[in-house]
Formats: sequence, structure tokens, C-alpha cells
Amino acid sequence: MLHNRYLVAGGEDQSHLIEIALLRQQGNEVDEYTEDNRRVAELGLIRTSINTVWSQESFLKIKELLRKKKYDLVVAQNLFPLLSPSVYYAAKSESVPVVQFLRNYRLFCLNGLALRNNKPCEACLGRLPLAGIYHACYRESRAASAVVVAMLVMHRSLLTWQRKVDVFVALTDFSKKIFIKAGLPSERIFVKPNFVHPDPGVGSGAGDYVLFVGRLSDEKGIHTLLEAWQMLGGTVKLKIAGDGPMQKMVEDAALSNANIEYLGRQSQSEIFDLMKNAMFLVFPSLWYEGMPRVIIETFAVGTPVLAGEIGAAREMVDTGKNGYLFQADDPADLARQVRYLASDVELREKMRLQARNEYEANYTIEKNLVFWTQLQNLIIGKPKQ
Repeated sequence: MLHNRYLVAGGEDQSHLIEIALLRQQGNEVDEYTEDNRRVAELGLIRTSINTVWSQESFLKIKELLRKKKYDLVVAQNLFPLLSPSVYYAAKSESVPVVQFLRNYRLFCLNGLALRNNKPCEACLGRLPLAGIYHACYRESRAASAVVVAMLVMHRSLLTWQRKVDVFVALTDFSKKIFIKAGLPSERIFVKPNFVHPDPGVGSGAGDYVLFVGRLSDEKGIHTLLEAWQMLGGTVKLKIAGDGPMQKMVEDAALSNANIEYLGRQSQSEIFDLMKNAMFLVFPSLWYEGMPRVIIETFAVGTPVLAGEIGAAREMVDTGKNGYLFQADDPADLARQVRYLASDVELREKMRLQARNEYEANYTIEKNLVFWTQLQNLIIGKPKQ
């Protein structure tokens, strides 16, 4: 048991919330400090721009919280755009160590995705991100992009990430290598994958369909997915679960192709049921995802994954064992691999066992507790009794 006191600043995605639940479950006291990004409209462009570079409000509030309670650690999630790196300075002023989770690529990329024109982009990696202004990479606005550049340039010149953050947490070895290229100190970047808890249990794979789960948006490879199914000519069924800006395109594809079924947004329990019965899950994402939860959830139920050979997916999916890889952004190659996997029942059954083994070896709550214990011993000291 860890028995420490944590202040978690920023971030409200699913992985962040599960992480907090894990820490609390182990007997830790965890407080949160977040900002609702809907305040951007309330604050206006000028104040939001100032806050992005340096939020004096966050600095003072964090400092006040740290003085009221003796926290052992500040865990920083997504501080952009309203909290800002001033959170680190507040923590250091009170002699509290800081851990920063690296769930996107904002520390060198304006849009956080390392993606431009649906292709991986490293134009700003290891250099001044001026290309991001030229290409209007943040919100398709050069003015807004310039604000993000100002934040990055100022804190690089101050060596904020080198001096004010004790440990960075990357989700994969792939993303760790990217951040080392971006200039973060390699000896302070630790790798801790996401995890699935509670264990959803193993499925049968008895369904006659392939499954896609995720946001319906360009960077998720929706164009590639739909084009591949057009090429398949009605030989394999596809179920699509999720919503997003490309929902209309998916709905139209389902109307014109009897082998595509659009399910809309589904609950987590419904998603797990779909995963358990799917022949395999297809993951056509185009960007360097930090660590796709959908892949580890699919492994947890014992279902193999067919993923684009890019970023974290290339590291997580072992061809012929827990899934297969196809050439990212290549619908023809995706269609070929779908035909192959859909036709080989024996291979899929073998991969189901390997997928479940992958989950048990790397993505359980127990594996994550080992990480937190090691991190605590490294930064805070021996566990409290």
C-alpha cells in the first residue's frame, strides 16, 4: 500500500480518471485541481493567450493548496491551455516534486498530435516550432498557433521542463524516443503503459464481424477504413462504434454498403461485449497515438488487433501473435489483411490466446501498482506505514 498524498493537476480523460481511481484504491489521498476549458470563451482571446503562457491564477491557487496540505507529489496531466507550466513553479516553490504525464505531443507540437494533412509530422521536433505558425497547426489559426509557440519558446528558454519537472511518464518506448528527440532528459523519462481495470473477462470471438471502436475523425483513419471496405466488395461485415465529426460519412457508408453497420456511441459494457464477439478489431489510426486504450481493452478480452504500422500500435501489435499490422493509410493493404484474417479461423484462435497473454503480462492493475511503488520510492522515499 502506498499511503501518500497526491495533488493531480489538469486532465479529465478516461486514462486520467482511471489513474486517480487506482491511487485512491491503494489508500492514497488524491485531490484534483482542474480548469474547465469552456472558460476559454468566457476569458476571451487575450486572457486565454496570457494564461496559456503563464497562468498566475493557477500558480497562486496551486501554491495555496500546497501550503494547506503537505502533499507528497504533484501529478501533472494536461495543463494546456488554462493551467500552464506555472503549475510546476508553484510546486517547486513549496518543495513538492512533480511528475508530468506525456499523453500527447504538445511539448513540441502545436496541435499535440504530431500530425499534419493526415500524415505524421515531425517538422517542429527538436527545433523552434515556427513551422506550426506557418501551417496554422493549432485550431487552423496562425494567431492561436503563435500563442502556443510563445508558450513553448518561453519555457524552453527558461529550461522549465529540465529544471521544474522531476519525472516524465511516457506511455510507450516509441513515445519516449520521440520526446528524447524533442529535448527532454532521457534519464527522467519513465515508461508506464495504460491499464484495464476491472478485468472484463475473455470473449469467444464467435461473431462474424470485424469491429472498429473510436472517434470518427480524420486522424483515426476513417477514410482508410471506409475505402478498404468498399474494396472488400461485401465479403466481410464491419461494425463501427463511436461518434465524431465524420459521423455523417460513416452513416452514408452504412446506407450504401450492407456489410457496414453503424452502431453510434456505445456504453463501455456494450463495447466490451462487441469486442468479445468480434473476429478482430481494426485500428487504422494515422497519428502517433500515446497508447490506444482500445487496443489494450481488446487484448484484455482476448481478441486480436489489425492495426496500422505506425507509432505505438507498431510496438503493441506483434504480427502473427496478438494481431497483424498493415501499411498505415493504405486501404488496399488493409483490405488484403482483412480478407486474410477473416478467412483463417485457426490463426485467429491462436492469436486470441496471445492477445489475452499480452494483457496479463503488461496491462493489468498489478503491473501499474509496481510502477507507482517504484516511482514513489524514487521520488518520495520509502512507503509510509
